[in-house]
Amino acid sequence: MTPEQAAAHARTGLATILRAFSESPRTLQGARLLGLSGWAYHVSARAGALGEVRSETVAAVLAFIAPEAVTDGWEAAVKASAPSEVARWHLGELCKWGADQLGGFPRLARLIDLADRITDHVDTAGLPLYAAWRAMPAPEATPGARAAMLLHQLHEHRLGVHVLAVRASGLTPLEAIIAGPEGETGAVALGWQGPYPPAGPLVRRLMWSDAVADSLAGQAYAALDQSERIEFTGLLESLGHRLVH
Repeated sequence: MTPEQAAAHARTGLATILRAFSESPRTLQGARLLGLSGWAYHVSARAGALGEVRSETVAAVLAFIAPEAVTDGWEAAVKASAPSEVARWHLGELCKWGADQLGGFPRLARLIDLADRITDHVDTAGLPLYAAWRAMPAPEATPGARAAMLLHQLHEHRLGVHVLAVRASGLTPLEAIIAGPEGETGAVALGWQGPYPPAGPLVRRLMWSDAVADSLAGQAYAALDQSERIEFTGLLESLGHRLVH
């Protein structure tokens, strides 16, 4: 398994694991108690790691959420609480979830070791949100919390290189969404208004951008040897299966 193949395989596992956290009843209930709407929470919980920046900066970093939706969510969050505080709360909830849900994973120590080596190998150039999350102090030191933080960082790493790859392909974020599996449904969910471009002419560019994203993300996975890359992606798959079944 090459570093690029490992990054491609890890993408699904990371998304599955982080989705289990974001969709957990405790996370959703906690977000409601903050007094934030869905958009306000989603935008500030993720981009709040950047600190108190303008909504235009947030839209540029998140990229795939329509700028108007980002502005609405960010400004609503600012009125209720500092976005950096929302991000810290989000990280605290992630660590509590990790301690509860990941702490019993049989090969947790090995997962942490491999993930730690990958994150240490990431070049943060062009990845401001990943760098911001990696710089945030850990509120808990338990193995489960540590694993949750590392996997969250790797997920942000993948999302960040995806933005770079899409722009390098010549696609706009909206065009990439339209060319993807969710198409117009995905565009609507992320706040984009029609009319939308036809998907057909865009698909080949999106495929190219996916390959570039795998290559960029794979640079970090080169920290592991071939057998370790196979092992790491297998651990992600096993953990994801454990969380959703």
